[in-house]
Amino acid sequence: MPTATPQPSHRRAVAATVVGNFIESFDWLGYGLFAPLFAARFFPSHNSLTSLLGAFAVLGIGVLVRPIGGILLGRHADRHGRRPALILAISLMAGGSLLIALTPSYAHIGLLAPLLLLLARTAQGISHGGEWPAATAYLMEVAPRHRKATYGSLFSLSTCAGAFTASLLGGALTTALGPGPMASWGWRVPFLIGGILGLVLLVLRTGLAETEIYRREVHSRRDRGSLRQLLRAHRRSVLTATLFVAGTGAVGGTWTAVVPALGGRLATPGTMMWVVVTATATMMLLNVPIGLLADRIGATRLLVAASALFAVTGSVSYLTMTGTFASLLFTYGSGVVYLVCATTVLPKLLTDIFPTKVRALGVGLPNAVMSAVLGGIAPAGATWAAEHDASAWFITGVMAAVLLAVPASLLAPAATSAPTETAPPTGTRREELPLATTGS
Repeated sequence: MPTATPQPSHRRAVAATVVGNFIESFDWLGYGLFAPLFAARFFPSHNSLTSLLGAFAVLGIGVLVRPIGGILLGRHADRHGRRPALILAISLMAGGSLLIALTPSYAHIGLLAPLLLLLARTAQGISHGGEWPAATAYLMEVAPRHRKATYGSLFSLSTCAGAFTASLLGGALTTALGPGPMASWGWRVPFLIGGILGLVLLVLRTGLAETEIYRREVHSRRDRGSLRQLLRAHRRSVLTATLFVAGTGAVGGTWTAVVPALGGRLATPGTMMWVVVTATATMMLLNVPIGLLADRIGATRLLVAASALFAVTGSVSYLTMTGTFASLLFTYGSGVVYLVCATTVLPKLLTDIFPTKVRALGVGLPNAVMSAVLGGIAPAGATWAAEHDASAWFITGVMAAVLLAVPASLLAPAATSAPTETAPPTGTRREELPLATTGS
């Protein structure tokens, strides 16, 4: 059978959905990469580790408010549509980035500086909690049934692309400006760029069409987006989703913030940024093949296999990390491989176990809670553990969260009541879906 050619309207809809993940990854990793540079600007102290702990505490608070975003924006996406939630999420993210870029240091405005930093990260935490479930619901509702993991790989690809761009920009700025200017003002450049990109995406998302499934089956229902019904009627699905996303919460908080920051302290200036460039550039080439593999062998099988492998390689690499390029690449790369596999298959796994009327809320709440509970405490916990020679205990806890994907795989078949529907956005013809085959 011939393969349908993707039309511009569908491609624009998919791009406007997944690019938000790029901007969030760009900003989130940028915070971890540049935290050692601006920590003393907002949290002055004679001990650089204390200043870094203050910066990570703000990062942790930003993560802790993700459940608020998961509930509010997830419910908003189920009650009012995927498109309005996507617009609101990117508005908060862009505003937070611009606020960080433009906020004066503690030396200029005193206590107001860390308070504004906290406000910016809070807005971005709410955005992060609501962006992914709204985008996931939208993308999976327009994806062909037999290519959902492949479409999910676009989230993973955009995450790697954001990390790649942030680290490449950081490495280039560090090389061009040197340590002094970077610590003085150079660290602001990535946040300014992130804010501008967010504003551009905001304009693109205003032109999105609502998904046909939501318009047809959910828009007129009174019980859409009901948190009470989600927790009562879909408890097993919520538990399954929580177990599935536990590992990404713990690893995401550690490998996107802690590893770059600790690696930056162990290595010469700029080395860690080029490590991130190398690792993410490599994985960008493998994102879509991993999605195709998941569609072939099964999303659950791929996640369980990746979790088991990472439990070994991640532990060893984290505990033996040194300042050499090879050691840092092994450590950071092991986490990137796991996160790529997880973020590729989770959109399909999570949307399959929730009906359309509570899909965004069902996906968003467990993901945001686990990100808050596990990802939020990871940076501060890892810093404290390193200072008290307890890193082995810390990484053991992280890997315990990763391995929760195994019992989740046993619960998932029972929790799945109906497959995710597939439909194009309103106004988009079925034959415009890329990778879909035509025929009877």
